[in-house]
Amino acid sequence: MDIKEIQSLIKFVAKSGASEVKLEMEDIKITIKTGGEAAETTIIQAAAPMAQAPQMMAQAPVAQPAAPAAAAPANTEDDSKYVTIKSPIIGTFYRKPSPDKPNFAEVGTEVKVGDTVCIIEAMKLFNEIESEVSGKIVKVLVDDSSPVEFDQPLFLVDPS
Repeated sequence: MDIKEIQSLIKFVAKSGASEVKLEMEDIKITIKTGGEAAETTIIQAAAPMAQAPQMMAQAPVAQPAAPAAAAPANTEDDSKYVTIKSPIIGTFYRKPSPDKPNFAEVGTEVKVGDTVCIIEAMKLFNEIESEVSGKIVKVLVDDSSPVEFDQPLFLVDPS
């Protein structure tokens, strides 16, 4: 990854409104934190030693508050019968092709495999996100024009 790609990534993250983005590849680790006007970037170009990784994993569950964990089981029971359409990329989520057009998918819309359900803008490229499942949209999980992360749930679909 060269400096121009890193600068582009920093600008994209600053514009998207995300507060923190972490990118890890084989030989590079980048963390971009934004707050207010300035963006803080940490770049580490060496893979972390294996001895440190287990310590970090052990600390992460301790930092999680107990209240969301208690609420999660009730939510997963209701949502377990639904299929989740997730974001394949980081970007800005849009429900319609342009401001004057209708939404691609609303709650209750029947979708087929290959139907466009939304657009995600990443680095000035508009990527149509297609449904990988046929069924009925039961819930839209992201607000229009919101930043989304990789693998973030976007829609719940009832395949029955």
